[in-house]
Amino acid sequence: MSLIENRDQARRLARAIVSDVAIYNRDKVEQGIKEDNIFELLNDALTEGREHFESRVTPEIATSNIFDIAVVDVLIKRAGKIESTIW
Repeated sequence: MSLIENRDQARRLARAIVSDVAIYNRDKVEQGIKEDNIFELLNDALTEGREHFESRVTPEIATSNIFDIAVVDVLIKRAGKIESTIW
């Protein structure tokens, strides 16, 4: 399998991976937003997701902030409706 070189394709991949993390960990996302410890609760899932992303893209893209931006856009911004002191 060839590595993804296109940044737009890499963004789509990152967003899909983070979406899967959010879907399969809904309770942890809600708890993590409410208790302001989402990154601790999802550490294993996000680490696994990042490793998968990095295995599918070129080294240049792997060292970019594309995956981190996807985490904020997909995981954090979408959780904005959850009541929390962090908002």
